[in-house]
Amino acid sequence: MTDAPETEVHSRLHDLIGLAAESSSEKRRTLLREITEQFFGSPARTPTEDELYGEVLTQLTDEMEEAVRAELASRFAEAPDAPHKLIRRLAEDLAIPVAGPVLEHSPVLSDEDLLEVVNSQSQDHLRAVSSRKVVSEAVSDAIVERGDDETLGALLKNEGATLSRGASETAVSRAKANPELHAAVVERAALPPDLLNEMYFVVEARLRQRILEQNAKLDPDLLESALNAGRARVATHDGALPPDYPEALAYVRELRAAGELTPQALARFLRSGGRTQFLIALAELAEIDFHTAQQIVNRRELDALAVVCKSANLDRALFLTYAVVLLSPESDAMGKAKAYARLYADLPRETALRTLRFWRLRRDAQVAA
Repeated sequence: MTDAPETEVHSRLHDLIGLAAESSSEKRRTLLREITEQFFGSPARTPTEDELYGEVLTQLTDEMEEAVRAELASRFAEAPDAPHKLIRRLAEDLAIPVAGPVLEHSPVLSDEDLLEVVNSQSQDHLRAVSSRKVVSEAVSDAIVERGDDETLGALLKNEGATLSRGASETAVSRAKANPELHAAVVERAALPPDLLNEMYFVVEARLRQRILEQNAKLDPDLLESALNAGRARVATHDGALPPDYPEALAYVRELRAAGELTPQALARFLRSGGRTQFLIALAELAEIDFHTAQQIVNRRELDALAVVCKSANLDRALFLTYAVVLLSPESDAMGKAKAYARLYADLPRETALRTLRFWRLRRDAQVAA
C-alpha cells in the first residue's frame, strides 16, 4: 500500500505537469522554480516520479529564456540524482552559461554523453568538459583530436584528465609550435618523461630547469620505461648533413682511434673554425646524434651544452672555453658565459646524465636502423 506522502507528491507533480501548458512566460518561470523546489524537497522519489520530473523540467526548460535556463543549470549541476534527460538537454544547450556548469560538474553525465558533446558542440563546451574533476582517457583523446590550442591547454592543466600515449604525443607535437602551450605541457605531472624531454629545446629557461628537476626525480625503473617508449617514437631524419661531413667524420674518427679525441681538441676545432669537426667530435664525446649537437651549437644552447659537458665530466674551465667561443659575436660574451658557468657548477652530474639519455634516443634509433 502506497503511503500518503508519496501519493500526495505524485498527485501534486501531475497537477504541475498539467499547468505546463500555461502560455504565460512569467507563470511558466514560476512553475519551473516550483517544480525544482519540489524535486529537491522530495528525496524519496520513485523511478516513475523521477522520469516525470525529467519530462516536465525538460519541456519547460526548452521554452525558457537563457537566464532562466542558466539558473536551472546552476541549481542541478552538482546534484547526483538530477534527471538524466534534463542534464543532457542542459549540457547540449548552445549557450555556454547554461551548458558550462553542467558539463564541468554534473556526475549524471556518462562518458557517452560527454563524447556526444565533444564531437558536436563548440570549443567553449569542450573547455568546460576539459575542466571536469575527472576526465576519462576516451573523452580526453576526443578533446585532443577536436579541440583548438586553448582547449588543449585547459585539458593539459587538468591533472584529473587521463590522456593516452597517442594523445600525449599529439599534444607535445602541437605544443612545439605554440609557445602558449609550453608551460601547460612541461608542468603536466602525468606527461611521459620522454615526451617531456622532447620539449627541452623549444621552451624557455625556466621550463628547461623544470625538465631537469623532473629528470632528477625519475625512479630508475620509470626512466628505463620512458626511454623504451621514446625509442619507438623518435625521428631519424633531421635534414641534410653539411658538405664537409664525410671528410670531417673521417678525421675525427682517426683522432679517436689514435686516442687524441680530447676535450682540448674540441676547443681547437672551435678556435680554428672547424665547425663540422667540432660538432662531430661533440656528438662522439657525448654519444648523441650529429643533429642534436648541431642544434645545440647553431642556436647557442649553452644550458644544453652544459648538460653535455657535465655528463662527460669535463671541468668548468673547458665548458667556459666552449661557451666564450660560441658566444664570441656577442658584445657581452664573457658576462653571459660566466653566468652559464655558474649554471654548470650548480648542475648535478646525475641529472645531466639522465637528461642526456633522452637526447641519445635519436642516435640509438639511427644505429638500430
